[in-house]
Formats: sequence, C-alpha cells, structure tokens
Amino acid sequence: MHLFPFTPIILFTLLIHNFSLILGQQPYIGLGTVACPRSGNKNSIRGYTCNGANSCEAFLTFRSQPIYNSVSTISTLLGSDPSQLAKINSVSLNDTFQTNKLVLVPVNCSCAGGEYYQTNTSYVFQNSETYFLIANNTFEGLTTCQALQNQNHNPANIYPGRKLLVPLRCACPTKNQTEKGIRYLLSYLVNWGDSVSLIADKFGVRSSTTLEANNLTLTQSTIYPFTTLLIPLHDKPSSSQTVSPTQLTPSPSSPPSSHHKKKWVFVVVGVVVGALALTSALCAVVFFTRCRKNRNEDGSMVVSKSFEEGKEKAPRSVNEKLSEVMSGIAQSFKVYDFEELKRATDNFSPSYWIKGSVYRGVINGDLAAIKKIEGDVTKEMEILSRINHSNVIRLSGVSFHEGRWYFVYEYAANGALSEWIYFNNVDGKFLSWTQRIQIALDVATGLDYLHSFSSPYIHKDIKSSNILLGADFRGKIANLSLVRRVEGGDDQFPATRHIVGTRGYMAPEYLEHGLVSTKLDVYAFGVVMLEMMTGKEVAAIVTEDETNLSNVLRVMLGEESGQERLKEFVDPSLRENFPFELGMFVVEMIDNCISNDPASRPSVHEIVQSLSRTLNSSLSWERSMNVPRS
Repeated sequence: MHLFPFTPIILFTLLIHNFSLILGQQPYIGLGTVACPRSGNKNSIRGYTCNGANSCEAFLTFRSQPIYNSVSTISTLLGSDPSQLAKINSVSLNDTFQTNKLVLVPVNCSCAGGEYYQTNTSYVFQNSETYFLIANNTFEGLTTCQALQNQNHNPANIYPGRKLLVPLRCACPTKNQTEKGIRYLLSYLVNWGDSVSLIADKFGVRSSTTLEANNLTLTQSTIYPFTTLLIPLHDKPSSSQTVSPTQLTPSPSSPPSSHHKKKWVFVVVGVVVGALALTSALCAVVFFTRCRKNRNEDGSMVVSKSFEEGKEKAPRSVNEKLSEVMSGIAQSFKVYDFEELKRATDNFSPSYWIKGSVYRGVINGDLAAIKKIEGDVTKEMEILSRINHSNVIRLSGVSFHEGRWYFVYEYAANGALSEWIYFNNVDGKFLSWTQRIQIALDVATGLDYLHSFSSPYIHKDIKSSNILLGADFRGKIANLSLVRRVEGGDDQFPATRHIVGTRGYMAPEYLEHGLVSTKLDVYAFGVVMLEMMTGKEVAAIVTEDETNLSNVLRVMLGEESGQERLKEFVDPSLRENFPFELGMFVVEMIDNCISNDPASRPSVHEIVQSLSRTLNSSLSWERSMNVPRS
C-alpha cells in the first residue's frame, strides 16, 4: 500500500534516466588513454561511435606548444585547412600563437573509416617515440594509443621514418541533437582545473546538454586532463571563447626537434673551441708545471709543496702524465693549493664530513663540496672540462697532494635526493608532488644535455644518491666517474664485459649482455622516478612484489581500479596532496622507461617534453588546490 504513491516518481526517474541515454552522444573516455597497450576502459577509446550523420564539419581544440605553435605547423599536424584555421582564430596565415594558447581547429569529420567517427592526418615516427607519447604528447589526447595501433598495419613494427595514419577524435550530432538545434560538436581538450560547468560556460552552452553529450551525470561528472569532452554547439565557436584569464607560462623544455641542426652546430663549435682552449692551455701550463710555483700575496713566487711532494714520490712516467693532465685542465678549473683546502675543512675535520670521502668546505666565504679521489681521474676531468649545464654538478677546481686528487664541486645545500624521498627517513624530510616533478624534469634535462653530444655521454650510474639538490631544491646530476662516451647511434648497442653501476638501477640488457646505449640512463631514470612515486628504495619495491621491476606497475595500468591501486602504491606522505589522475600518466611514463626492451623506452628528449607539460599541469593543480610547498 505504501509503495503505490511512490510508483509515479520511480517511473518518472527511470524515464528521465532513459531519456538521457537516448540523447547521449558518446561515452566519455575517462582514464582509457593510460591503458596502452592494454585494453583498459573500452568505452570510446578508439573513437566516437558513428550514431549520427555520416559526415559533418566539426572542431577540435589544440594547445600550442613548440614546435606546433603556428597556423602552418598546427594545420599540418592536424590535417586542417590553414586558411580556415586562421580565420576562425582571428589571426593571419603567418601568425604564431603564444605557448599554451587554446587553438580552434576546423576539420571534416566522417565515418569513412568504419564504425568510428574520425578525421585523419599523418605523422612520421621520430627516434625512440612510442604510440603512447605520440597520442598524449604530440597530439595531446586528440587520438589514443589504441586508435593508432588499430589504424596502422603491423603496429609493432616501429622505426624512425615510418608514416602513421592518425585518426583524430571528432563526432557529428545525433538526430536528437540536430532537432534541438545543435549543428556542431567540438572536441575539447580537458586541462587541469577544468570542470564540465566551467567548459560549458566558456562556450556558452548548458552544463546539462554537455553532460548528456558525453553520457555523464551530475553525480558522475569527473573529467581528466589529456582527454576530450564533446561540446554541443548551436553556432561555430569563436576565438573569444578560447581566451583564458590565466595563461600558463612556457614550459622549461629542451630545444624543439626542429632546432636539432642548430643544436649540433653549437655542439661542434663548442668542441672545436674547447680543443683550441686546451691547446692554448698546454703552452701556459707547461710553464706552470715546470716552475711548480704559485704566487704569494706579496707577488713573489713560492714552490707548491704539495705538488712537489707528489712528483718526488712518483716515477718519471707518472710525472709526465700528471703534467699533461694539469696542462689540460688549467684553464677549465682552478688549481688549489692543498693548504687552502685544509683550511677550508679545518684539516678535514669529522665535523665537516658529509658522506663517503666528501667534505664540506668554506672557500673565500662560499660553501663547497671537496671530494678525495684515489686513482686515475684523467677521463673524468676531461669530461667535466667539456660539460657546462645547470643540471649537472659543476667542478670548480682541483688539487693534488701525496698521490691523491681533491675535487672541489659546487655545494648542494639540500644534499642527495635519496635523503628526501624515502618515506621512512629519520629526519622527516618531505618533497611535495610538484617538487618531485620539477626535480625529475631537472634530471631529465641534464641527461638530455649529456646525450646530445655528437658522441653521447652515458652516465651509467643514475640513482637517487647521485642526484643532488640545491638550496632551491633544483636537481643536479652528480658523480660522473663512470661516464662513458659511446661512438655511433643507439641502434649499434656496443657491448662491454666490464659491468659497473648499482644493482636495481642497471638495465637488464646491460646486466645480461653488456649492451651499452643511452637507454641505460633512461632505465635508471625510470627507477628513480618509481622511488619518488612510492617513497621506497628499489630493492624494497621488488622484494615486496616478488616480481621483476618491469612488472611492478602492471597491477595499476589497464584496470578500472588502477586509480585506487595507485593510492595504495604511492608514497604515504603524498596521499593527501596528490593529483591521482595526473599520477596515472606519470606511472605510464615510468612503465615505458623501465621496459625490458631498450628499443621500447623513450628518449630522454621525449621525457623532457612530457615532464614539462606534467609540471605545468602540476603547478596549475597546486594553485587551484592551494597546496603548501615544503
């Protein structure tokens, strides 16, 4: 009896629910973009289902980024008519957009490809690219990994120069939408901080209509960055609707690929100039090493006792080698008298000890890190004399005393990254999510610099303890003692029997076969990022999961419960202030870096580009959430 009065309400609710499904244009894709190459959320991953007109005029959005930041480059990338693109954005054909400008892209959308709407363009594989990075980095989520693989024959055959068919996500209005006056659908690229209501307001449409167009409801309206949201429009969009009140600053990315030729010119010029400088230094320092003298404060000359002692204890051949080494570094680094280093460290007092053979010192009022080194340092000094980058620790001077070298480095006030990222550190040190992404970007940028020489330098010992943090918590790569210069490209994979490095960070092809390439550093970088995400040392991660490192992340990727699994996996100190949706993209990046197949790993240059965008999104999230920074 009591049920009867509520029956009309129940029926009305069911009718409204079914009515929404009828009006619904397409299911929202959600986190399906991070499932590559696994199945993941199957709704709308390959494209929007053909359920309306066979073809129509549609619109995409794209956020300008170097090198795709002009009318010509964006229209070429996305297969759009440049004159139409210029017209709808109220710019000229030769104009360039500011970085992160939301650009409207008119396209012809059709069902010609089969069961999914799409507009097609083409793209040529670059070195070390993957389907995931092409979909989410180059095309910003306008296509997906699964769509690319489905549209291209023999998708596993990846090689530089291969031309891909790229299906972009567009759609045409359904009959129901057309009857309501909806003439166009716009594929909007969701950004961090966006919501359905904010996006609807931007384009002057109702939130309810936008929800219906994406099969979303008021209670299930969560959207994620790097995904597309369909916006139903009565009229064509206008450039006034793409103006953002707070444009993001340009990302600190490395030089775009179109400038590689200039980059190589600078490298070659740098090497030539460096060689000339070293040759000039030889003449000057031969005099220095023969006289073995330093100037006193009154201008007189005094014998360098520490240098003399070292020569007296060494055979003639060693003396000649030492003279050659000193001649090669005199103009690159300052040669300190050993007595000066003793004063700087209070005679290497335990109170000045940092770690291992490294001491803190004060030279001319400035802090420095002074490291005692045994053995041959010729190769390391030669490399350090060529390197000058803000994300690689700088060697400022050297000293020699009683057969031992002393290197004077710039001082990293906050020590090693390993002191900050492990959840159980006794000092309670903590890095926020955004700080971790910034440090990761710093390290990747430093590695990109090392890998960009004509014959790449490979670090071979990237690990959290070899990444130092300055006073501003910016990351710097340290300890270049194992750096190796590799002749030829990565596809040659020269082998070695001399396996050196730190277990847990060494790539499987290096451990098992001695194969050497820049992908060794990519693997180790992925391990460091995994440690930064989990707050655990790599040995603990592998032990707890009882599996190979490359399988650790598979429990999260490709599952609808992946986000919940990530919450359990992430560093406990981050769980209250952590953008989980964005974290899934970082997890995918890590998974690609630690792939067992070196050819499947991205290049560091690709990683820099992806992390630059991740940092921009993280900073936007941090501002929107008012997250405190440590």
